[in-house]
Amino acid sequence: MDLERFFARVIRASFGDLGLSDEAVVAYLANLLTRFARTENLYPRGVREVRLETIADLLLEIQGAWQLSSPYFEPEREVTLRRHIGDYTLFMTGLFPERVERMASTRHYIAQGKRAYHFVSEHARVSGRAAAPPYRRLAERFESYVGVLDYARRVHFADHPEHPFFRLGFA
Repeated sequence: MDLERFFARVIRASFGDLGLSDEAVVAYLANLLTRFARTENLYPRGVREVRLETIADLLLEIQGAWQLSSPYFEPEREVTLRRHIGDYTLFMTGLFPERVERMASTRHYIAQGKRAYHFVSEHARVSGRAAAPPYRRLAERFESYVGVLDYARRVHFADHPEHPFFRLGFA
């Protein structure tokens, strides 16, 4: 079984156990977990920084994308960076809540994640993309989806804490 199908099965089971149903979000979360199973996707390369490892790094990268005098002027990059902020905060808050509390605050991560997904949702709406991924629901129900990931971690991943996916270099 490939990794994305495994994650889809686990997320779908977690949704069912929690009395939730949203196949588009199940697919999105399975894809998110699959992408972030590779550390280089968790910490993307920046224009000026080697790796963007914090929300602050990502926000500074957004600011830089809008500087007219910069050779890196690329406003459209904001959408990609905002999506990454939403994905990163959802992933970290759901699967690594203790690390989030050590680094920042869960409230801050949730606020940034909701704001990021809302931005991406609005961008998709005004761009006329009819079949945009479920960014609005991710923004509106962010805490619920954090709960789904936390539940999956505690129930479905509890037997595999030594798996490299759960280490990600977080000492």
